[in-house]
Amino acid sequence: MDYPKIVVEPPGPIAQKVLKDDEKLLMQSFSRWYPLVVKRASGFLVEDVDGNIYIDFNSGLAVMNIGHCHPKVLNAARQQMEKLIHYSITDFLYETPVLLAKKLFSITPGSDPKKVFYGNSGAEAIEGSIKIARGYFEGKRPYIIAFTGSFHGRTLGALSLTSSKPVQRKGFSPLLPCVEHVPYPYCYRCPFKQEYPDCHLWCIDYIEEWVFNKYLDPSEVAAIVFEPIAGEGGYIVPPPEFWGKIRRMADKYGILLIDDEVQAGMGRTGKWFAIEHWNVTPDIIAIAKALASGFPLSAIVGKEEYMNLPRGSHASTFGGNPISCAVACAVIDVIREENLLQNAEKQGEYIIKRFKELQEKYEMIGDVRGKGLMIGVELVKDRESKTPAVKEQREILQQSFKKGLLIISAGISTLRIAPPLIISREAVDKALEILDGIFKHTLK
Repeated sequence: MDYPKIVVEPPGPIAQKVLKDDEKLLMQSFSRWYPLVVKRASGFLVEDVDGNIYIDFNSGLAVMNIGHCHPKVLNAARQQMEKLIHYSITDFLYETPVLLAKKLFSITPGSDPKKVFYGNSGAEAIEGSIKIARGYFEGKRPYIIAFTGSFHGRTLGALSLTSSKPVQRKGFSPLLPCVEHVPYPYCYRCPFKQEYPDCHLWCIDYIEEWVFNKYLDPSEVAAIVFEPIAGEGGYIVPPPEFWGKIRRMADKYGILLIDDEVQAGMGRTGKWFAIEHWNVTPDIIAIAKALASGFPLSAIVGKEEYMNLPRGSHASTFGGNPISCAVACAVIDVIREENLLQNAEKQGEYIIKRFKELQEKYEMIGDVRGKGLMIGVELVKDRESKTPAVKEQREILQQSFKKGLLIISAGISTLRIAPPLIISREAVDKALEILDGIFKHTLK
């Protein structure tokens, strides 16, 4: 496929027909960024039903980390489908989940013995993690702490931790009880109106001095659930010492750390898991999205002593599906063999550098942040007030779509830059050329 190539202004005639049928036949509980109707994809290129070709800068919501339709993924799926499609590890056994477990243990942080539980989605991994933490303490620690602006899923338990947009929670109360939210370290928009590093990380002191000392005894807290880099909340990178201090605080009170790597994991940040940037070992890690390159699969990987729910207390019919597990094994092999962690780091550093150069040209680029190929570019009306440039952001997304670049947003007005880890420098330069041209007309 040539890239990008717009042969008919999207949405074209075929896409428009699909849009009408979609509106009529599917519950519209999701919000689409623009009317893209995908026909096929390969590598980092996507083709719509009318023949338009796009550079993929969102990886199908951070799922297609090794690119679309990688030959080794297709081969692994094909070989497994010819042998076994399903037989449910909830009641029986087969080999692929065990083979994948060994590979996962080799790439997840920590050298202590581990166990894994398989599900189908990120939300399911979070739900299971909550049960594992509460079950470990046998109900004696019912509370869970999460961070404001976080996204952990939309099923009711996961939704109770999610707090990135009111629309996600409105109308669904009562949610899971005993969940407390504390501020995420969003230094560009500090909720305490402090400046890093002069703040001395008051957001951590707040937990101990106000939450624990005023109304929540830490002996009742089972776990702190967190995203090492906030995803839906705006691709926010915490200060360097933040997670280390959270780890020490959790250890002080015997609280488990549950690391939500659903979006940041599987190499997206230039390391297998984002928490590795801070040399912190969580107790439990929730993995999904890119784990099986588009096949439904999630994994909860935890220290053996915590992964000990009673038999019959938790299961998932399709979790650990043999095809998904075989593909996930292939994904890990591809990331290793093709040095994709290194490419994510290399291309990510280059993209951040280029966006910082654009920041000097365009006043509305308020903040550029990220690690590897998980990059946020926050747009503001002006840098003094930091008023979110919501309208401008939407216009950039639409114009990018029309010019052959697929990009979505995070937070209120942040561009979410998350191309496949296989992205080439040539494709990056072309994408940034498109964005620069759009900025000239939009960010004045």
